[in-house]
Amino acid sequence: MSEANAITVDVVSDVVCPWCFIGQKRLDKAVAAVGDVDVHIRWRPYQLDPTIPAQGKDRREYMLGKFGSEERIREIHARIEPLGEAEGIAFAFDAIKVAPNTLDAHRLIRWAGAAGEAVQNKLVRRLFQLNFEDGINIGDHAVLVEAAREAGMDASVVASLLPTDADVEAVRMEIATASRMGISGVPCFLLEGKYAVMGAQDAGTLADAIRQVAAAKARGELDNVG
Repeated sequence: MSEANAITVDVVSDVVCPWCFIGQKRLDKAVAAVGDVDVHIRWRPYQLDPTIPAQGKDRREYMLGKFGSEERIREIHARIEPLGEAEGIAFAFDAIKVAPNTLDAHRLIRWAGAAGEAVQNKLVRRLFQLNFEDGINIGDHAVLVEAAREAGMDASVVASLLPTDADVEAVRMEIATASRMGISGVPCFLLEGKYAVMGAQDAGTLADAIRQVAAAKARGELDNVG
C-alpha cells in the first residue's frame, strides 16, 4: 500500500477503563472493514485516577467511595456488560479485587511500542483481558513481567526496569500533553494527529472516520479535516 493510503491512529486510553476495552474491540472491527487503508495503531497513556497508591486499593471500597452505593455500582456494570458481550468481552467485574494504579502498566505499554506495533497491540489486549476478564491485578510487577513475556518482550529487561523510575516522567508528560489537547475522557482515537474521535464509538463510525482521513491525506487536504 502507498504511504498516502496509510494512517496512524493514536489511541489515548487507560487499561482499567472498560469503555477503552470496548473501544479496542470496535477499533479492530473498523480496521478490518477498511482493508484498503493501512492503519497503524499506537497506544497512548491516560490515567483515570493517578491518585491511587502504587500498591492499589481494595476495588469494592474504591468503587463505593466513587459511586456511593452497591446498587449504583451494579447499575453501571449491568449497562456495560452486554455491550462488552456484543464485542466478545466477558467482563468479570466481581472478580476484580484491586483497583490498580496504572502508571507502571503504561510504562510497559510504552516499552512495548519500542519493540514494535504488533508487540504493543498484543500487550494492550492482554492487559485488558487480565484486568477485566481474569480479575488479575495489573499493578503487580510480576503480572506485568509475565504479560510482557507473553507479548514477545524481553521479560528480564522489563523485570529490571519496573522497580526503577525509567520513563515515569515521560509517561506523565504524555498524559499531561493529552490533557492540554483537551482530552478529558477516554478512549480518544486521534487520527493522523489531527482528527479526534471521542468515546467508544461503534465500528462503523470509526471506519468512516478512518476512510475520511485516509482520503483527505491521499488528496493532500488533511489540514482541512476536523
